[in-house]
Amino acid sequence: MGYIKTNFKENSNSINLYYEDYGSGQPIVLIHGWPLSHRMWDNQIEALVNSGFRVIAYDRRGFGQSSKPFKGYDYNTMACDLKDLIDQLELKNIILAGFSMGGGEVARYIGRYGTQNVSKAILISAVTPFLKETKDNPDAVDSSVFDGMKDGITKDRAGFFEEFGKNFVNFDKLNERISSAQVHLNWNIAMNASRKATLDCVDAFGLTDFREDLKAFDIPTKIIHGNNDGIVPFEVSGKKAHEAIPNAELSLIENGPHGLSFTHPNELNEAIIEFLK
Repeated sequence: MGYIKTNFKENSNSINLYYEDYGSGQPIVLIHGWPLSHRMWDNQIEALVNSGFRVIAYDRRGFGQSSKPFKGYDYNTMACDLKDLIDQLELKNIILAGFSMGGGEVARYIGRYGTQNVSKAILISAVTPFLKETKDNPDAVDSSVFDGMKDGITKDRAGFFEEFGKNFVNFDKLNERISSAQVHLNWNIAMNASRKATLDCVDAFGLTDFREDLKAFDIPTKIIHGNNDGIVPFEVSGKKAHEAIPNAELSLIENGPHGLSFTHPNELNEAIIEFLK
């Protein structure tokens, strides 16, 4: 429970990342999704520590309790932030697990820095390999969707995230699995993020191509996705990532929305721990 100082500054201010560090054993680094924080991992942290792992969950720059600079919300910079965390905590033989936008950080870290210090990777509801529809990436997401998200945030950030938070967990269909109080808590966490970070990260996760990064995956990899993910559809992301990464394992969670950690925590924990052990 503390902060590491990254290698970046904005004007005279250091850019620091908040992290929590529990347990002992092989370290697993948990990278949260947009627009949340390390708190999305509460159910997984407990299960993983009890299973004999050291668990490090941190807040991406601009989110949670980390510094909120005006710039640096591109994947090269955020992968460098992740490397700073790993280096300063002197983590070895690590497992990287990224949810949604965090899956992009896992991919870009491996693409830039390799797997010499990484034993396994887990991509959960991840934005990899490439969300934007292009001529060489058909059956993906039209760029107007990302423009609409930014427009919604710009006009009424609170209102946008209220609706987004419901869609995040398919609340209209799964309200027996998640309370309105949890959805409201997620809204509070989202609103604690920097406005600039939430805007810039839409371009980061929406427009960044990770296909070359996935070619560097030469370690055991697990892909976990819900088959009813309305935010990052399985056919656009998880299915393509499974096809791109040699020998990757796939767990498709029945009736799972995007926010699996909230609606299907037991199924998610089982898929993660089974892969790790």
